[in-house]
Amino acid sequence: MSELITEELVDLQLSAGTGAAAARALAERMAAAGRVTDLDGFLADVAAREEQMPTGLEGGIGIPHCRSAHVTEPTLAFGRSETGVDFGAADGPADLIFLIAAPAGGDADHLSILSTLARRLMDDSFTGALRTAADPARAAALIRGEQPPPDAATAADAEPSGTEPSGTEPSDTEPAAAGPGPSGPAAAGTTPDTDADKADKDATRTDTEAAPDARPFRIVAVTSCPTGIAHTYMAAESLEQAGREAGVELVTETQGSAGFRRLDPAVIAAADAVIFAHDVEVRERARFAGKPTVDTGVKAAINRPAQLIAEARAKARRGETTAPAGPGTAAADATGEGQGEGFGSQLRRYLMSGVSYMVPFVAAGGLLIALSFALGGYDITEAKPVTEHFVWTEVASWAALLLQIGSAAFGFLVPVLAGYIAYGMADRPGLVPGFVGGAVAVTVEAGFLGGLVAGLLAGTVVRGIQRARIPAALRGIMPVLVIPLLGSAAVGFLMFVVIGEPVAALQRGLTGWLGDLSGSNAIILGAVLGLMMCFDLGGPLNKVAYTFAVGGLADANSGSLKVMAAVMAAGMVPPLAMALATAIRGRLFTTAERENGKAAWVLGASFITEGAIPFAAADPLRVIPSVMAGGAVTGALSMAFGATLRAPHGGVFVVPLISGPLLYLVAIAAGTALATGLVVLLKEIRDRTSGGPEHTAPGGTAQQIKAAAG
Repeated sequence: MSELITEELVDLQLSAGTGAAAARALAERMAAAGRVTDLDGFLADVAAREEQMPTGLEGGIGIPHCRSAHVTEPTLAFGRSETGVDFGAADGPADLIFLIAAPAGGDADHLSILSTLARRLMDDSFTGALRTAADPARAAALIRGEQPPPDAATAADAEPSGTEPSGTEPSDTEPAAAGPGPSGPAAAGTTPDTDADKADKDATRTDTEAAPDARPFRIVAVTSCPTGIAHTYMAAESLEQAGREAGVELVTETQGSAGFRRLDPAVIAAADAVIFAHDVEVRERARFAGKPTVDTGVKAAINRPAQLIAEARAKARRGETTAPAGPGTAAADATGEGQGEGFGSQLRRYLMSGVSYMVPFVAAGGLLIALSFALGGYDITEAKPVTEHFVWTEVASWAALLLQIGSAAFGFLVPVLAGYIAYGMADRPGLVPGFVGGAVAVTVEAGFLGGLVAGLLAGTVVRGIQRARIPAALRGIMPVLVIPLLGSAAVGFLMFVVIGEPVAALQRGLTGWLGDLSGSNAIILGAVLGLMMCFDLGGPLNKVAYTFAVGGLADANSGSLKVMAAVMAAGMVPPLAMALATAIRGRLFTTAERENGKAAWVLGASFITEGAIPFAAADPLRVIPSVMAGGAVTGALSMAFGATLRAPHGGVFVVPLISGPLLYLVAIAAGTALATGLVVLLKEIRDRTSGGPEHTAPGGTAQQIKAAAG
C-alpha cells in the first residue's frame, strides 16, 4: 500500500489564484503519481463537492475533497500559497490547501489516517510547522505523523510539540488548541477571551460553584458531512476541545466514510444534552430521542463550538426535549451496536432500519388512498387510469387521481423496506441488492414478509462480498459495479427460484387468517397489539405491532383493517393519558412535565406515541404499566366494536374514514381514562409513602426506562 502523501505530492510554492486552479495543480500531481486515472472526471467530482458546501475553514485552511471513482487509492496532496486562495472561509483566503482524494469504496485504514489529519488541523502547533517547513519531504512527513527529517531552514521550536503514529488519534494529554473560530486561533491559554467565551466560562463557573460535588454536565455529539472525510472529524475535535475548556464531558460519534461506531447506549442514556453537527442525515438519529438537542451544520461546530455547548446547556436548564417524528414508530432501538451486541439485538436493529424508512411511504400512500375512498367511495378502485380519463370538474376524477398516486407510493413499500434493511446491515452497498430483492418479492406476491426476507438476504450477501480480499486496483469499482451486480444477481436468484414461493404461501395464509378473525380471538389480538404499542412508546415492540398492521393494508380485508384500527387507537393512548393526568393532577408532575403535557394533547391526537416518552423516562415504573393497561383495553374494544381503518396514520383526523367512528372514540376514551387513573393513583401512592414528588436525577432517567422496558 502506498504512502498517503509523498514529497512529490507537496507544492510549497502553489501559485494558483482560484480554488479550481489550486485543485487542478494538486490533482495533476496525483495524476502524475498514478493515483488519479481521469483528471477531468476527478476535478468534476471535486467541484460537485465544493458546490454542496465551501471547504474553506477559518484559520487559513482549505480542504477540497471528494470520493471519486477516478481515484485508485486514498491520497492527499498539500499546497502552500503565499497570496492565499479563496475557498469560502469567513476570515478570508487559505494559505494551507489540502486536496483529499478517496476512492468510491474508501479503504478504512487510510480513511482513519485522513480523519487523524483532520483532527490535527485543529492544533495550531501542527499548522504552524507546516507554514514554516522549508522542503516538501519535511512537510510530507509532518502530515503523515512521522518524525520529520532535519531541516536547517526551520527552527527547532517551530516543530510540533509531539507527533502521533500514523493512523492514531491525537492524544488527550496534549495541550488543547483553541482551534479556529470564536475561541481564537492561538493555543489554549494564550488567546484573549471574547465576550462570548467569557459568558460561557462565567456560566460554567456558576454551575460549578452552585454544586461543587455534582457530576460534570454531559453532552453526546454526532458529526457528519457529505463526504465524511475531513469536516466530520474536525468538527468532532473542535467540540471535544471546547468541552474540555468548559469543564463538560463531551463524547462524539463521527459518521464518516469509514463507517461509524455507535456510541455506547449507556453513554447516550447518561447524557444531559445532544449536539448534531451535520450536513447529511444523522444515522439512527432516534437513539437520542427525549434529550435536549442542538441541531446545526458541521461548520458551526468547527467555528463556534463554545456557543453550541452553551446552547445545549441552556436547553437542558429549560427542560427542552425532542422526540423524532413518526407514526408511533420512529423511536429507534436504543441498544445501539456495542461490542457485545447479540444476534437478536442486531436483527431487531436491521428490521427497524427498514421500517423507519418505509413509514413516510406508508403515511403518504395510505392517507392518499383513504382520501380517495372518502371522495369517491370504495368503487373508485374500478376507475380508469387518469391518463385515459380525467375531468377537472368531476369529483370522481380527483378521487381516482388520489387513489392512483397513493397506490404508486404504496408500491414502494416492500422495495424500500428490503432496501433499507440491507442498508442497515451493509450500509450503502446493500441498497441496490435490497431494492431489487424487494421488487422481486412484489413480483412473486411474497408481500411484506418477502420484503423482510429479501432485505436480510441482500445484507448478508453484500457483507459476504465485502469480506472478500480485493486487489487495490478494483476497490474503486466495487461499490458502483461489482457489489450491485453480484449482489442483485444472487438475491434475485434466491427470491425467484428458491424461497420466493414458500414465503408467498406463508403471506397468503397469514392474510387469510386475519380475514377470518372474529369473536374472542380478535379481542385477544387487539389487547396484545395494544400492549405492544404502549410497552416501549415507539421502540422495537411498538414498531413490530405497527408494521404488522401496515403489512395487511396492501391486501386489505376486514381482518387486516380491524388490526390497523386497533393499533392506531392504542398508540394514541399514552400521550393522551399523560396530557390528561397533568391537567387533572398537575402537582404530581414537574414544571417541565406539565409543559410537555400541553404538547402531548396534539401528539396523542396525531398518533405520535413518542409524546409520552418524557413522562416514561422520568417515572417508568408507574407510567409504562399504566399506559400498557390503557392500550390493551383500547385495542380490545376497537376489535370488539369491529372498527376498520384503511389509513395507516392520522389519528383523530382520519376518524371520519373509520367505520363506527363513535364507538372507536369510545374505545380510545376508555383506554385513556384507565391509563390516566392508574398513573395518578400510582403517583399518589408514591407521594404518600415518600413524602413528596420524586424527581429523578437527569443522568438516571434513561437507564430506568431501559431497565423497566427490558
